[in-house]
Amino acid sequence: MGFYLNMCSYIIDAMARTAGSHSQTTGPRVRAQAEALFAKHGYAAVSMRQIAAAVGVQAGALYNYFPDKQSLLFSLLHDHMTELLAAWDGQGLSNDPLTALDQFTQFHLEYHLNRKDAVFIAYMELRNLNADNFDTIETLRRRYEDQLERLIIAAQQAGQITVADTRIVTLAVIGMLTEVTTWYRQGGRLDVAQLCDMYKTLVRRTLGATQI
Repeated sequence: MGFYLNMCSYIIDAMARTAGSHSQTTGPRVRAQAEALFAKHGYAAVSMRQIAAAVGVQAGALYNYFPDKQSLLFSLLHDHMTELLAAWDGQGLSNDPLTALDQFTQFHLEYHLNRKDAVFIAYMELRNLNADNFDTIETLRRRYEDQLERLIIAAQQAGQITVADTRIVTLAVIGMLTEVTTWYRQGGRLDVAQLCDMYKTLVRRTLGATQI
């Protein structure tokens, strides 16, 4: 009897380990395939069944990870914004406001160019969030925008730039930088380092910098 009890215990433990292992690998695969499909076809055109097929699991298995498609979209956008904020918080900024603005330009371009699908979804699929989820993501977006506006205000106070409205200019700069993800291709005429240098100059000119 003891032998059979030990065998049963071993089988149960093995099943639990297998389930846990599958959970650790399937969850990220669901997110990756959903992100790719949403970016390619649009959120509204993609079903949970299509995502499941891309992952290679039954449609019902997706609900072990996300209760519905809305929660999956929200999770993708929320993680994109929180990871962006965490990455920016880890930057060591120059004490010179204009140099710090250059650092923001480079950070924003390098970070977003490596995440084109996530960026596309973050901007194009906001309209498909329900009201509460939309408010949460918008709050995170404003936090990121505030980081840039603080740098602009500091440069303005230091007499390094001249702008009429710091908020409007903040949104204009972020829009200009993010737009790069729609057309830039690796292996083209400019590498990322050259692109960043060019956009540092463009941002300085947009802000009316006294030093270009």
